Amino acid sequence: MRATKFEFEQRFWVIGALIFIAFSLGSIDHVNFAVGLLHWIAPSIDPDSARGNFWLRLMFACGALLIFLSALLRTWATAYLRTEVVHDVSQHSEALVADGPYRYARNPLYLANLPMMAGIGVMASRLGWLFMVVSMWVFVYRLILREEDGLRQTQGESYHAYLKAVPRFWPSLTPRVPSGGGQPRWGQAIAGEMIFWLFGVAVLCFAITLNIKLTGIVFAASFAFYFLVVVPLVKKRRTATSS
Repeated sequence: MRATKFEFEQRFWVIGALIFIAFSLGSIDHVNFAVGLLHWIAPSIDPDSARGNFWLRLMFACGALLIFLSALLRTWATAYLRTEVVHDVSQHSEALVADGPYRYARNPLYLANLPMMAGIGVMASRLGWLFMVVSMWVFVYRLILREEDGLRQTQGESYHAYLKAVPRFWPSLTPRVPSGGGQPRWGQAIAGEMIFWLFGVAVLCFAITLNIKLTGIVFAASFAFYFLVVVPLVKKRRTATSS
């Protein structure tokens, strides 16, 4: 059930494909998730009325909030793991990180992907939102199984002790292991996770303006930032590390 080497190396594109498929499901289910949720919660409210417009904007804003929370968690995790590791296509099993959010959950980066998809999904149809969240859950779980297998082979008893102490996915309320003394690198973490912060800005723009063109521009800018800034940064740091 674990992810293949190809899936791990192409995880960015796999996630992108899941999002694309989710939005494509709008051709089957023509009702937007937020509109459907409003009708389910308060069927007497007309989505086209001023009151309905207010509640829809609030739902889209909640979607943006979920994305911002996801970006915050990912940034915290990346600050300890490093951008060149998080966004590298290769699997890294040569070191165990037990600082920051990794003291509460073993996979905070993958955990953050769920609220991210739930937040982006408010822009999709009802069926699209469901597909986005469920497919992401299945995919990240398979990625986790692959990474855990690699760490078991390289880290020995230290990792087995970490497995027993720290939950795999859902975080504990208190740290489960002592700090390893690692220092966060916030600058590179913020830059590396900026694409997710911009995702949140895009959905927030839609909540405020209901302008799909402006939202699309911000989404496009987030991808441009990733390929023009993050990818070269990862390559540069990977080259500096190997040399």
